[in-house]
Amino acid sequence: MSPRLDDAHPLTVVLVRHGVTALTEAGVGSGSDVPGPPLSARGRIQAAQAADAVFRVGRAPRAGAASSGGMRGGGLWPDLPRPTALVASPAVRAQETAAAVGRRLGLHVSTDDRFAEFRFGQWEGRTVPEIEQGWPGALAQWRSTGTFEPPGGESYAQLGARVWDGLAELLAGGVDRTVVVVGHAGQIRTAVGQALGAPAATWSRLRIPPASLSVLRLWEDGSTEVTAAGVPTDG
Repeated sequence: MSPRLDDAHPLTVVLVRHGVTALTEAGVGSGSDVPGPPLSARGRIQAAQAADAVFRVGRAPRAGAASSGGMRGGGLWPDLPRPTALVASPAVRAQETAAAVGRRLGLHVSTDDRFAEFRFGQWEGRTVPEIEQGWPGALAQWRSTGTFEPPGGESYAQLGARVWDGLAELLAGGVDRTVVVVGHAGQIRTAVGQALGAPAATWSRLRIPPASLSVLRLWEDGSTEVTAAGVPTDG
């Protein structure tokens, strides 16, 4: 249900996080300064599961589906328009996940650099213990302030600004439609956090699992709704 009392139509955005890669599973940071690794075998399965879930957005549940629970119950959010456009981060893992979604929906994948993951700068390719050893306390500061910049990288606030710019352009392209955006945990956290009106210092607290769906609705007058955040598709 809409939080509004009028009949103005929003833009619906379905945010899909990519499936896992070897680096995801190893806990190694992979940002937008590099193309990044491809999906692992598990990641390809997750991408297919996410594609099936996105296909069900805007469709009515099957008879008796309510008893099955989870993502297996037929349609999802049947009050939303079905997806008609598909955009992805340029990263290899996002492109591969988007390709799976595109095949399922019969949609072409457009690429937008604004939906890329953080630029990690000197933290690129490093694990959390390696970052902590080289820059003691900096990782916690990056997560807790929203404005701390890794050396050569981006803060949450900086990432959020470019992500929101991309969403604003999608909104300008028309309402009463659903656009799927395939990207990354950090990128999705900033979108959800801004739609909630939460400060950048809190965005890192949002849990966005691999291949999960988050759903936003954006109105032309600036109103926003978070319909869902970090809904798993692999269970």
